[in-house]
Amino acid sequence: MAAFLGAFMGTFIETLRSGDWLTRERIRIWALAVLAASAIGFAYVIATSDGLNDYQGRPIGTDFSNVYAAGTYVLDGKAAAAFDWPAQYQREQAIFGEKTPFYGWHYPPFFLFIAGLLALMPYALALAVWQGTTLLLYLGMVWTVLRSVSSAAHMPPDTLTRDPLWLLLAIAFPAVFVNIGHGHNGFLTAALFGTALVTLDRRPVLAGILFGLIAYKPQFGVLIPLVLIATGRWRAFVAAGVTVAALTLATLLAFGPEVWRAFFASTTLTRVEVLEQGGTGWQKIQSVFSVVRMWGGGVPLAYACQGAVTVLLAGALVWLWRSNARYPLKAAGLSIAAIVATPYSLDYDLVTLAPAIAFLAAHGLAHGFGRFEKTALALLWFMPLIARTVAAQTLIPLGVPLMLLVFALLMRRAAHDVGLMTRWQTASQPIK
Repeated sequence: MAAFLGAFMGTFIETLRSGDWLTRERIRIWALAVLAASAIGFAYVIATSDGLNDYQGRPIGTDFSNVYAAGTYVLDGKAAAAFDWPAQYQREQAIFGEKTPFYGWHYPPFFLFIAGLLALMPYALALAVWQGTTLLLYLGMVWTVLRSVSSAAHMPPDTLTRDPLWLLLAIAFPAVFVNIGHGHNGFLTAALFGTALVTLDRRPVLAGILFGLIAYKPQFGVLIPLVLIATGRWRAFVAAGVTVAALTLATLLAFGPEVWRAFFASTTLTRVEVLEQGGTGWQKIQSVFSVVRMWGGGVPLAYACQGAVTVLLAGALVWLWRSNARYPLKAAGLSIAAIVATPYSLDYDLVTLAPAIAFLAAHGLAHGFGRFEKTALALLWFMPLIARTVAAQTLIPLGVPLMLLVFALLMRRAAHDVGLMTRWQTASQPIK
């Protein structure tokens, strides 16, 4: 029995190492299964709704309700009221009914421009326009990433994009459905991040503007300035700073200084109630901070652990981006680190992993996959589907460890590229 188990484990580990189990047909079947199951789930929610709220009394698109409610305050000329939680809740109840749950508004004032535009439409139409438009931006970003890696690898530019499998995988990415279910903005964040990375060397000013626009979710921009400064990309750095300054001035002119006072006053409540006390639910927050809190650690310990990981990621990124490693590894590294470095990243924000997955998959197809890389990449793609449920039922986090594993693998690959590692083993075959 011991010999049998030993042989079985050896075969199993070798299969994971090579990634040979990840055939094209299995990829297609799993992607179609996720797509079909998600479509059925959405159809059920819509069919059992009253057109505004689902069968559980929640607004369709749940978190989008706070965007829409805030937008109505913009139209009323009372933008600062969105940051007043009791006032925001009263507006949500007025729109969706007295039994609707509270969905807080936590964004900087920049996002009020979009909220106001969406509030000009009926709620269901606004939700459809928001998700549909940003989904197209997201798909365009993935397409652009694949073409850029093909071109850099001296492949015909349509080598990867002419294969419809990329589109299936991009649409069926489980984080896509988590984002749609919450009516959230993950598509926009991913599109801005990925497109900025693609254009960074060719059009640094445009890349800087796109990075600057990510200020509407500032927790994901912590490491961007560090990378731009460390690599001397001053045009992109200045463009990003000017973009943030222009957005700030625009909000001051449009809404007045009271909107910024209201925003800063609300951040304490957001930090304490949502982040530190886990009002959103530890299982939803995919960060080192939430893992420590979920396991019973105190707030100081959670911040210390999060800070230590963030500093390590920052140091690794500086080395990676200043090295001679191939650009897709650098881009993927920043995409992953941007998510792990913040204490406040929810599972619908995992859409921002899409640029990293696209860069790494395209790089592997062009240059071969290393040990465990195909398996880790497949697990990273699948993880958003089950991360929340597994954490809620078992207190076992999947998101952070898996993101750190993929980051470690790409760092290993980068070390090989620059000659720090002389032994490198690629998988036997690309995905067929």
